[in-house]
Amino acid sequence: MGLISELKLAVPWGHIAAKAWGSQQSPPVLCLHGWLDNANSFDRLIPLLPKDFYYVAMDFGGHGLSSHYNPGLPYYHQNFVSEVRRVMAALKWDRASLVGHSFGGIVGGMFSCIFPEMVDRLVLLDSSPFVLDSHEMGNLLTYKRKALEHTLRVEASPRPPSVCSPQEMLQGFLKNNSHVGKESGELLLQRGTTRVATGVVLNRDRRIALPEHSFDFVSRELFAHAIGKLQARVLLIKATEGFYDVRREHDTDREPMRFMIETLRSILRERFQFVEVPGNHYVHMNQPEVVAGAVGSFLRSQA
Repeated sequence: MGLISELKLAVPWGHIAAKAWGSQQSPPVLCLHGWLDNANSFDRLIPLLPKDFYYVAMDFGGHGLSSHYNPGLPYYHQNFVSEVRRVMAALKWDRASLVGHSFGGIVGGMFSCIFPEMVDRLVLLDSSPFVLDSHEMGNLLTYKRKALEHTLRVEASPRPPSVCSPQEMLQGFLKNNSHVGKESGELLLQRGTTRVATGVVLNRDRRIALPEHSFDFVSRELFAHAIGKLQARVLLIKATEGFYDVRREHDTDREPMRFMIETLRSILRERFQFVEVPGNHYVHMNQPEVVAGAVGSFLRSQA
């Protein structure tokens, strides 16, 4: 199944870039990438999925080939959720299934609870539908302050992006993303960089800071309430060597993930599936065949 088109969807601040596979007459599936990644995150997985769907992988604002937000407009979690709604409106989709990796799954989860009638199936790839505040209550105001200060600082000192060789860019990228293999890193940088006369530059907006600055953390009570609003069927694929918390230092604590899985199972019952697979946080890119069977079967399953 080859790539059929690059899409450029108009939004008030510019455009959302996306890429599409399959026939527009087939049931739609919107794919949401992880933090600081881009639509190429799904290049290896989608060709292994059933051919009778129309797959669209979007670049979130400030990522990949999508426009950066205008000065003064911060990258808040709710804004990313609204981008999903904007893309579906631009594509004239009333309903779709969502496939989200990491941050993309969290955005997709929030969208699925706010607009439950618009989502048929939600696939979470080493992700969760929300981020619990289990370890973070004391940090939430600090995160908000840091996010505001970071945005103001970057906007006050605009400068051109740093130029380096493709090899240096890849080495730095892999150093900061230990779960991304070399081939996967090259694939993400194909869409995440632009060639200039003396090398390459990152396309990413400098205002996008640490992920915890743009997540919405929720209480366990709000988590359970929101899941109760879901109409979608949910598949959670957890990588055995994947991440369990936004902040890596809390990864050893599996209890919040267990709580989320148990809550999803108790509320959604037969509409929830949990699958554990060998691999790390980027298993959908590094070893897409490990997750393709479960995702494909889930998308084709009858409601």
